[in-house]
Amino acid sequence: MEKVNRRIAVVVAMVLVTAGFLSLTMIRHGFFDLKVYYGSINYWVHDGGQIYDFLKPNSKYGYTYPPFAALAMLPMALFSWPVAIVISSAAVVVTTGLILWWLLDPISRREGWTRWFAFVIAACLVAAFEPMRETFSFGQVNTLLLFLVAVDLLWLVGRGHKAAGVGIGLATAVKLTPGIFILYLLVTRRWRAAITASATAAGATLLAAALAPNASRQFWTEMLWNTDRVGSLSYVSNQSLQGVMARLDPVHPSTITWLVLVLATLAIWVWRVRYADVRTGLALTGVVGCLISPVTWVHHLVWLLPALILLVDRALAARDRRLLAFAALAYVILTSRFVWMWEYGSSGVSGFLGSNMYVWVSLALLLFLPTPERTDGPPLTDWSSEEAERRRIVSA
Repeated sequence: MEKVNRRIAVVVAMVLVTAGFLSLTMIRHGFFDLKVYYGSINYWVHDGGQIYDFLKPNSKYGYTYPPFAALAMLPMALFSWPVAIVISSAAVVVTTGLILWWLLDPISRREGWTRWFAFVIAACLVAAFEPMRETFSFGQVNTLLLFLVAVDLLWLVGRGHKAAGVGIGLATAVKLTPGIFILYLLVTRRWRAAITASATAAGATLLAAALAPNASRQFWTEMLWNTDRVGSLSYVSNQSLQGVMARLDPVHPSTITWLVLVLATLAIWVWRVRYADVRTGLALTGVVGCLISPVTWVHHLVWLLPALILLVDRALAARDRRLLAFAALAYVILTSRFVWMWEYGSSGVSGFLGSNMYVWVSLALLLFLPTPERTDGPPLTDWSSEEAERRRIVSA
């Protein structure tokens, strides 16, 4: 009983510290992106306008997702603005909690931790994580997409289920960037799951074209290529390789250099994930998706969460203090708002290094996240099996 009381006291203290930290550091964006979604859907449904013609008042920002995402968001037209905020916030909390439980619980069982205690402590750390703070405050959909992909990889692909690929396909139809996970399925020779994911994405897109032909035509012929609607590529929040190039030369960023960097990054990723288990695949593919996307705002970096958790997992399994220190440093940097010191300029060596710090962390995760020992056999499939846990992990 005394041990339980101590744990409860630690949890209460951790929650209070986290709440204090959030009150001091969290930028209140007023659910800016949710306002764009909500305004666009209501303009489309109630005002008879075209969804991609809507711009949030006093801004240049409008709806940028594919038409299937708009169909999925149609229920917003039934709710008041306060109800939309509650639903969005609850969706972020629930999906994040489930993802965290799935990734953390195997570690807790192996290490002999009290599972509820470990979960609450980890949940506080995740709440303080800057990309999570930004996702919540903007009213973004990042964790919902990560949830769809994680369900697919950890529960369907990882177990060879017939429906494997559906979640990845739906996520790709909602927002194009999760399509990198279809490439992951191809790289790891999961042909059936890759076909299912592609067919699901295509089917959802065709359904949207049938139900909203004007919106579909406008998106695929105009909006997809209109980069002005997403903001400046050189803005410090864009923590992708393209953002690095744009900050080097905001007027004429080198497209050739960017493409070379993207191809090199993809080559490293293919080499690292080809024979890895699905947890490593989820982690490293999330990282590489952030790196190669033309636009990776800070809130998109919630895709790094699986890599950070897996890094801690591998550090504990190997009893490697250096890896644990790496995980702690990466977390601190990604929680600190460090890059915003260069929000209004990133000239000089210090500006180049500092303004791109989240990119450097992403590259370090891609290069140094330990993976199961490479073999000549097929990819690992059962993410939670004892056999997978016993495999010797090395820094590849």
